Parts: sequence; structure tokens; C-alpha cells
Amino acid sequence: MRYHKIPDETVRRLPIYLRGLMLSADQGREHICSKSLAEYVGVPSWQIRKDFSYFGDFGTPGVGYHIERLAREIKKILRLDVIRRTALVGVGDLGSALLAYPGFRTYGLDIVAAFDVNPRKVGKRISGVEVEGLEGIADLKQRKISLAIVAVPREVAQATVDALVEAGVRGILNFTPCRVAAPKRVKIITLDIAMELARLPYYMPAG
Repeated sequence: MRYHKIPDETVRRLPIYLRGLMLSADQGREHICSKSLAEYVGVPSWQIRKDFSYFGDFGTPGVGYHIERLAREIKKILRLDVIRRTALVGVGDLGSALLAYPGFRTYGLDIVAAFDVNPRKVGKRISGVEVEGLEGIADLKQRKISLAIVAVPREVAQATVDALVEAGVRGILNFTPCRVAAPKRVKIITLDIAMELARLPYYMPAG
């Protein structure tokens, strides 16, 4: 089901709620109220209830939310209820770390292909994934890969995104610290780690 007119901030918080539910389930809990969930995720309980209200009535008065059922519903909303085959372009230090990170599978994302321009890396297996040359990007649609992670130098970021779009990719997580463009049918999320880090000193006491 596709939901319309849902605030981006609400969609951004759903994975946070899902992580909190998973932590609760790991502790053996079967139900959780919005107040307890708020303590896990750091979001006010009223905001949690408002966010959930966009999608339906998930709670039971006096009981709260059934953790397994609510987690299943959030996964459906985010379309994480099926495994999403994902490609990684750029297998440098950051790309290699992303390949080794096990947390993607928790959210139904499986990096099944990796590409790099360096001939010394092509043919090697990193964290179980064989690195391919960039020419392999053209085959992503045939391999049923619709998501991609970009971790390449700034000067080739746009060309990389263009190649991924041409190959049928519909969602891109961009780790390159620059703005890239794509047709409206393609969703791009840019995550600039250095920029996020640069915000921290503002919140720190002077001296």
C-alpha cells in the first residue's frame, strides 16, 4: 500500500520506532505503550501516537502496542517486508566498511553486488561480495537490483548516479559529499558524515 501526504519527518522516524520495537522484543516484551517506546527511541510519546495515527489504529487501550504485530506493520509501510537487493559503488575505506556492516539485513537490505574502478580490487571478495568493474552496473535491472549505495569521489558522483539511473535503480543512498541530481522517479538520500559531525561543536560548551 502506498500512503499519500505523510510528512517526511514521520517516515524518517518509522525506522527509529522499528529499532526500538526490536530492542523491546529482545528483552522478552510482548506489548509496549507509547511512553515506554518513547524512552527507547527518544521521541515524545505524543509524537509517536500522532505518527502512527497516519497509518491506522495499532494500539489497544490499557494494553499498548503488540510489539511483533506493530513491527510487522511498520515493515510493510516501509516496504521492508521483502529483501531488497542492493548494489554498492565505490569499495574504498567507507565502502568496505559498509560491506562489512551487518545491520542492513535487519531492515531487509542485502548488498549483493559491489563495483569499483580500481583493477586491484576487481575480482576480490570483500565480506563475501565479489567486486566487479563499473561496466557491470549496466546489468543491475536484469539482476533485480533496484537500490544502490554510492561511496565514490566527488568528481565522479554525478556520472555514477547517471549510470545507476540508466540501469533502472530507483533508490540511491549517496555518501559522496556533494549534491547529485536524478529524475523525480528516483529517490536520493544524501548522507554527509563530515557535515553532520561539523554540527556537534555548536552544541558543546565553549572553552
